[in-house]
Amino acid sequence: MTNKDGHVGHISQQFNTELDEILTHLMTMGGLIEQQLKDAMLGLKTGDIQLLQCAIKADDQINIMEMHLDEQCTRIIARRQPAASDLRLVIAISKAVSDLERMGDEICRIANSGSKLIDGFPGEGYAQVRHISELVATMVSDSLTAFARYDADLAYQVAKSDDDVDQEYKFAMRALVTQMMEEPQTIKQSMHTIWILRSLERVGDHAQNVAQHLIYLVKGINVSHSSVAQMNATVDMDDKQ
Repeated sequence: MTNKDGHVGHISQQFNTELDEILTHLMTMGGLIEQQLKDAMLGLKTGDIQLLQCAIKADDQINIMEMHLDEQCTRIIARRQPAASDLRLVIAISKAVSDLERMGDEICRIANSGSKLIDGFPGEGYAQVRHISELVATMVSDSLTAFARYDADLAYQVAKSDDDVDQEYKFAMRALVTQMMEEPQTIKQSMHTIWILRSLERVGDHAQNVAQHLIYLVKGINVSHSSVAQMNATVDMDDKQ
């Protein structure tokens, strides 16, 4: 029988505690990512170098958490030899941690690029960055909420949202390339904007991955290479025992 926290109850209370701890630490790491993204985007908006530096420095703490969680997951597998849903939980968390760490790397790159935008965004550059960043921030938040609630339906919505981010990213890229062709003096600033947009798109990809790991945890089916329609079918199916 699965308990209210989403994993199987055990005779060993210590095992339950260990499973709860790695999920809690995953949520804590996710909270750091969300704050890092907020700092980076507010720093871009206001030109606040201090906020951008906070986003850059946060990556060190995120890396430390990633290593700690990786050690915890490895230790649980080695000592407890979990089976069935417990093994899925540890694997899903381990994979999600890797994606969160990569989000941190991309956000760090965003902040670094932002610090080089001395003359501000070219043309409609900031409007495009802001719009995509809002979509991505929602994906990150919802992917973490889905993990906390074992909510496969919300995870599916996150995965589906990545298509919207990809479309907006392509539109922004076309607009920036056109602008660079028409106004060569904007090339340097436009390139920094392109790198920011590219990193935001990658953060969205990793948020989608986190959502897919949750679907795997809840349904027992790996949907990493599935289409949106296939993921929808997986989410709608009865829970795999």
